[in-house]
Amino acid sequence: MSLKIYNSFSRTKETFVPITPGYVGMYVCGPTVSGESHLGHARPYISFDVVNRYLKYLGYRVRYVRNITDAGHFEEEGRESEDKVSKKALLEKLEPMELVQKYSNLYHWAMKQFNCTEPSIEPTATGHIIEQIVMIEKIISAGYAYEKNGSVYFDVKKYAANYDYGKLSGRIIEDLLETTRELDGQEEKRDRADFALWKAAPPEHIMRWKSPWGEGFPGWHIECSAMATKYLGETFDIHGGGMDLQFPHHESEIAQSTICNKVAPVNYWMHNNMITINGRKMGKSYNNVIKLTEMFSGNHPLLSQPFHPMTIRFFILQSHYRSTLDFSNEALLASEKAFKRLWEAYEVLQSLPIGAHEDAKDEQLEAKLLKWLLEFDEFMDDDFSTPKILANMFEIAPIINSLKDGLIPEGTLSSSTLLLMKQKFAIFLEDILGLQGMNGPKNAQFEGMIDLLIAIRKDAKAKKDFATSDRIRLQLLELGIHINDEKDGNMSWGRI
Repeated sequence: MSLKIYNSFSRTKETFVPITPGYVGMYVCGPTVSGESHLGHARPYISFDVVNRYLKYLGYRVRYVRNITDAGHFEEEGRESEDKVSKKALLEKLEPMELVQKYSNLYHWAMKQFNCTEPSIEPTATGHIIEQIVMIEKIISAGYAYEKNGSVYFDVKKYAANYDYGKLSGRIIEDLLETTRELDGQEEKRDRADFALWKAAPPEHIMRWKSPWGEGFPGWHIECSAMATKYLGETFDIHGGGMDLQFPHHESEIAQSTICNKVAPVNYWMHNNMITINGRKMGKSYNNVIKLTEMFSGNHPLLSQPFHPMTIRFFILQSHYRSTLDFSNEALLASEKAFKRLWEAYEVLQSLPIGAHEDAKDEQLEAKLLKWLLEFDEFMDDDFSTPKILANMFEIAPIINSLKDGLIPEGTLSSSTLLLMKQKFAIFLEDILGLQGMNGPKNAQFEGMIDLLIAIRKDAKAKKDFATSDRIRLQLLELGIHINDEKDGNMSWGRI
């Protein structure tokens, strides 16, 4: 069975055929580093990490490009189209690139906790201003963009008259014009549906670059088009991101790149669905986010305890990436329990000796096991169906425990089937799903130092020296140690 991917553009599952045999170019929209990543951000990066891992398992050489948006991410729906990074830097009283470094470091640290593989290339928006300006110039020359007061806007209505605008998101230009609100500071546009390729920087704007249209900063959408084109070519295999990016971000990318490069940019568009809380999308605009450090430390009103990154990764992979995933503390507790049970069975499996039994005593059981094991590949080939793989693993786990306990006698399974079980579990559980055990090694000296720091922190809190208390908690968190403040005033700790 060949790999099939659900293409958001065609809304069908399609057999994956790369542009260059043996090679895959994949671009995934990375974070806007104007703040700390939250649980909703974790889903795309874990989902596409699994896609990357499986493509490599299939033998492809993958160039995985995931950008960092460190300037220019402003909302077209905002009153003044403010740069998110510059706005947050003012609030935190930091130089913008200091803010960018702070949250980039925190993002990279969180990805390591989740055991996400690093991308092949991680370009930044600020590192590709020249490429963005060149691309904008080409779009202007083609007659699909215009300059006004130092800003440049893409002519959506003209593009829609000649191209299939809105196919990815399912929106049509008439609907966009009817639903787009009248906004402050938008009078420069010829049409309300037009979006900014470049914005003139007001005098107080710190992040600014020289351009043919005056000093300013790039629009959000042009950044990804420029970086994807530079590193993956005018047309590449896979573009991934959250479903909320379909419009306006990805729709705008298609329009820009099509005009600039005279060809559609992407063969397969992939979108993960949202994480919701009580049925509502998790997002900063809804004020319902749970930061990843809060997930790891348990320091949030909706959490009853800290949760290990592997519990969160497992929780995400239990649902298909295109399905909505509703968060609750109870769901995470259930995931923690289930993952521990599965991992314990996996450790038992790896310890089972392989005998010299060529033939199985129980052919029916052997056939059932082989079917479950061989379905691992089938499920991944069917649009990366991780929940079905985990379901099969849970079917096999009781059999593993019965082998350990002697409830299934030695020789019941052939040595080749037992060996295949070991191999398939190791490859799919660790190498493809990227899961790891949650228990770190014991070290008496290390644990003694942590206990000492906790004692110092308790003493600081008692003296109302909250600066020292918070410093100890945050620095330990950066080292992968979370402290949980108990209701009775005691403190416990654990590894992340």
